[in-house]
Amino acid sequence: MNFKVSSELCYKAFSDSTFILNIHALRASNQTVMEEKITVDPFIKLEEFTSSSQSNRFMRLEVKQGTSFKINYEAIVSTSYVLLDQHLAEANVEVGRLDGDVIQYLFPSRYCQSDKLQRLANKQFGHIENMYLKVLAITDWIHSHVQYLSGSTTSQTSAFDTITERAGVCRDFAHLGIALCRALCIPARYFTGYAYKLVPQDFHACFEAYIGGNWIVFDATKLVPLNGLIKIATGRDAADAAVASIFGSVICTSIKVQCEAVENNFVPFFYDNVNFNGLSYQ
Repeated sequence: MNFKVSSELCYKAFSDSTFILNIHALRASNQTVMEEKITVDPFIKLEEFTSSSQSNRFMRLEVKQGTSFKINYEAIVSTSYVLLDQHLAEANVEVGRLDGDVIQYLFPSRYCQSDKLQRLANKQFGHIENMYLKVLAITDWIHSHVQYLSGSTTSQTSAFDTITERAGVCRDFAHLGIALCRALCIPARYFTGYAYKLVPQDFHACFEAYIGGNWIVFDATKLVPLNGLIKIATGRDAADAAVASIFGSVICTSIKVQCEAVENNFVPFFYDNVNFNGLSYQ
């Protein structure tokens, strides 16, 4: 499926500042960036680089005090995915046999304090033997017990805060899902991207769980079809995959995000307990 994505970010700097932005669509085996363009108005020199672990695509720019600027990204992206059947989703990989690049997603992280949620995770989900159904139950539980409430949290809100306040946005839903998975020895990682049919349009966050040797995507908000996600980045949590990391005194004056289907044959896909299929983007 082909999608047209775009983002426009406007900032005003009150001091000399450095920006590290992460808005490019990821280049991966299942996601091809067919064409893309990035512009900065007024012109500011950009430095592009990728992370060594997740291949996330970053760009860095430095601005002087008093600078106001707008950065615009546009791309046509082709995505594909694998619909995993019941038997693949049942086959869990034991911790002792996990690859080194997967093990890091078992540990507690800044926003996903899985060590503080082990009692809750085991009480609510420990009895479910099938790993896919266990993560699906986690996703459904978050959707039912945490209110999606815009403006209810900050960039400092963690999974432990979300379970206490029982409110949050997509970022918080993702962090809580990751933390509960890790508390049950299921590797899980943060997923940020563009999302088709998200209302209102914005960057979106969900998570992936490592089941049966595959990264399977889950979204506890249930706001968008799972096959309408265009990946920007993955990481241990939002600290690894933030859209913007800013070093200096800066305000964001405007953000506009769009994601449109190029073709008109899109068929939305959501999980349920009947179909029992997992969607893998890798």
